[in-house]
Amino acid sequence: MRTLEIVNIFIAVFFVAAYAYQVIYLIVGLVKKPEVPEETAMNRIAVLICARNEEAVIGQLLASVRQQTYVGQYVDIFVAADNCTDDTAGTARQAGAIVYERFNRERVGKGYALEFLLDKMEGDGKIYDAYLVLDADNLLDEHYIEEMNKMLCAGHRIITSYRNSKNFGSNWISAGYSLWFLRESRYLNQARMTLGTSCAVSGTGFMVHRSIIEKNHGWKHFLLTEDIEFTVDSILQGEKVAYCKDAILYDEQPVTFSQSWCQRMRWAKGNLQVFEKYGRSLGRTLGREHSFACFDMLMTIMPAVILTFLCCLLNGAAVIVSAAYKPVYLERIMAEAGFALFNVYITLFMMGFITVLSEWKRIQASGFKKILYSFTFPVFMLTYIPVTASALFKKVEWKPIRHDISKSLEEVRMRS
Repeated sequence: MRTLEIVNIFIAVFFVAAYAYQVIYLIVGLVKKPEVPEETAMNRIAVLICARNEEAVIGQLLASVRQQTYVGQYVDIFVAADNCTDDTAGTARQAGAIVYERFNRERVGKGYALEFLLDKMEGDGKIYDAYLVLDADNLLDEHYIEEMNKMLCAGHRIITSYRNSKNFGSNWISAGYSLWFLRESRYLNQARMTLGTSCAVSGTGFMVHRSIIEKNHGWKHFLLTEDIEFTVDSILQGEKVAYCKDAILYDEQPVTFSQSWCQRMRWAKGNLQVFEKYGRSLGRTLGREHSFACFDMLMTIMPAVILTFLCCLLNGAAVIVSAAYKPVYLERIMAEAGFALFNVYITLFMMGFITVLSEWKRIQASGFKKILYSFTFPVFMLTYIPVTASALFKKVEWKPIRHDISKSLEEVRMRS
C-alpha cells in the first residue's frame, strides 16, 4: 500500500514539474494577443495539397482558395493525387489545379507525397516565394492567405495557423478533436508566439518560405507524424515556427471511434518515433543553449501518457490484489483511485470549457452542443491512454482517413 502511494505521488510530481509551464501559457493566451504585422509586399504562393481518394471534398477546398482576398495571380495550386482509385485528379484539374499523379505502394504517407510534389515542381521549374501546405478536407477563411502573407512579409519563415473544425457538432468524437486543436491554437501556439518562443506545426495549414525548402533540399520528413518531425528538426536548426491567429482554417474530424483509434494510433506511434530520433538532440541542445523551445518540444513528444497508463495499471492491480488477499485496504484504494480520476476529469473539463468559452464565437455549433461536449471532452482525452499503450507494442502504418463532409464555407458557418 505504501509503495503504491509513493508511485502515485512520484507520477503526480512529475506531471506538475513537466507541464506547470502550460499554466503560464493559459494565462498568456487569455489576456494577451500577439501583434499583427502589416503586409508590405506580394509574394508568390504555391498551395500544396496531398490527396488520396479525396474526390468528395477537394473541390470545396479549391473553391475556397479561389475565393481568397489575396490577389489570385500570385497563387497557384498543386495537387499530388497519391495512390488514388477515384477521380481526385480529374476533380482537381477541373477546378484549375496543376495535378501530378503518384503511384507508390511502398513509400506511403504524406511526407513522401510532399517530397514527390516538390520534386516534380522543381523539375518543371516552378519555384515560389513560399509554400502553403493543406489537406484536401480543409476550407479556408477568405482572408487566410492574406493574413499568412503578412507574417511572411514580417520575416517569419515557417508559419502555422488557427485550426477550426468543419464538424464540431457531429458528435463527441469530432468535438473532442476540435476542442484539442482550438486549445492548441489559442493556449499553446498563440501563447508561444506572444512569449517569443517557437510554435508547432499541427498537421495542416502551415506556410514554409522557399529558403527552408532549399536548405532542406526539398521535403525530408517521413515519420508517421511528419508535422512534429518537421517542427522539431526546424527548431534544432535554429528556426522558429510563427503563429498567425487571424488565418483561420476549417478541417474535418473523424466521427467514428474506429477511425479515431486508427488516426490517433498513428499520431501516438509517430510521436514515439520523433522522441526516439530527436529526443537526445533536444536534450543536448536544451542543456547547451538553455533553449525553452527545445524543452517545450521535448515535453510535447515525450510519451508521458505511458506513465499515466502505468499508474492506471498499478492501481488496477492493487484493487484486484486487495480484493483477493487484503480486502481491508480495498475501500481505501478505491477511494484514492476514484479521487485521482475525478481530479483528472475536472482538469480536462476545465481545459475544454475554458477553450469553449474563449472561442465561443468561432465554434460552428449550437450553444447546447458546445456545453455538452465540454463534459465529454475529458472522456475523449482519456481514451488516449489505451491508444498510446497499444502503439507501444503494435506496428503502425499510415492509413488514409475517409473524408466525405462536402460543405462550402458558408454552409460550415451555419451553426447546427
